[in-house]
Amino acid sequence: MGLLQEITGPAAQQFQTLGTASQVGVVVFGVVLLSVILHVANQLLFKNPNEPPVVFSWFPFIGNTITYGMDPPAFFEANKKKYGDVFTFILLGSKTTVAVGPQGNDVILNGKQRDVNAEEIYSVLTTPVFGRDVVYDCPNAKLMEQKKFMKIALTTEAFRSYVPIISHEVQNFFKTSKYFKEQSGVVNIPPRMAEITIFTASHALQGSEIRNKFDTSLAELYHDLDMGFSAINFALHWAPLPWNRKRDAAQKAVAQIFMDTIKDRRESGRTDGLDMISHLMRSTYKNGINVPDHEIAHMMIALLMAGQHSSSSTSSWIMARLAQNPSVIDDLYKEQVEALGADLPPLTYEDLSKLPLNQAIIKETLRLHAPIHSILRKVKSPMPVPGTKYFANVQLQTITAEIVRLVKFSNADGSSNINGTDYASLFSRPLEPVNIRYERREKA
Repeated sequence: MGLLQEITGPAAQQFQTLGTASQVGVVVFGVVLLSVILHVANQLLFKNPNEPPVVFSWFPFIGNTITYGMDPPAFFEANKKKYGDVFTFILLGSKTTVAVGPQGNDVILNGKQRDVNAEEIYSVLTTPVFGRDVVYDCPNAKLMEQKKFMKIALTTEAFRSYVPIISHEVQNFFKTSKYFKEQSGVVNIPPRMAEITIFTASHALQGSEIRNKFDTSLAELYHDLDMGFSAINFALHWAPLPWNRKRDAAQKAVAQIFMDTIKDRRESGRTDGLDMISHLMRSTYKNGINVPDHEIAHMMIALLMAGQHSSSSTSSWIMARLAQNPSVIDDLYKEQVEALGADLPPLTYEDLSKLPLNQAIIKETLRLHAPIHSILRKVKSPMPVPGTKYFANVQLQTITAEIVRLVKFSNADGSSNINGTDYASLFSRPLEPVNIRYERREKA
């Protein structure tokens, strides 16, 4: 006791001489230091042989969040080499186990609902963006019915009707956009592809009156909704932060547009169209209840957001890659001339199957630049990982084919470089600006 008092006594006296602010600072520093020591000791001294290895980190709660967030694929690759196909890291205070490779994909994607659950992971992100009672804000059985409604509507007949709609939207965009008003110029391509994908998806999937209600401000609304998918919102989805306020305002604005359209259609008896809204207005759940209007509106937001993210990201990468390799644009153009004729008649659904290079461009871009870098599931019950002891595309083809008819692309700086990847959101897209040079074809 005397020795301890001799050691701590002078320190305590020195502490008492400090001002209040300094005392608070010392206490905070001490708490942080102690938590770091305990966190490191727990990792080094108390390893569980029946659990996957844990990626080392210095700070509790923060863990590996920053390293992972900077470049998820590089983080996965580095730790796969170190720990194997299964390992755990700390993400915003939660132990997150990674399963990579074909075996890992099977564990995550083919896991049973009782073992791995998507709702509890994603609901905090999706419900404020999509709205209540749809996707992950409802029982899984209801979600399966909602997905079935969507799938049934995506018939070959519907696809045939979508191609000319998408072609028209692309042509109209290049005729009217202020960013392509000159014969040639430089443009930051990702925001423009975001507009094109929204315009084409809203018109094809939701009808002309929905498309006509949206102008370029739609891209801004969907950008505000997109900010709701920031990784930080896994922990702070409820916080009154600026991007969350914009997210909530955008959700109400877009939902109201759909609600007004549904009301107008019901009042005029127009429910027989091929678009998704008409199909849902005619749909009934297994319990005999018609799909409520607010659920239709919220499903439409979910449909556009899901398609907008993947298609916008992938189409941006396609254009960036074509600008990196201008000769491929010429090959794509020649393919259409040889397969469809020198006069390049309006594209049809059947035409797309005659363009193998066009299809290959889509597949190769998806291989090189997967839109989603991390698929998350909540583990509900201990599950063995096999082989270990641990428990634990019509829119893109049409857009690409139509753009190739209208313009040529090359990198604005004349190089063959490609931009890095922006991992700020859950969806991977090119780091902006992606400035590429366009040149209209003589026919345009």
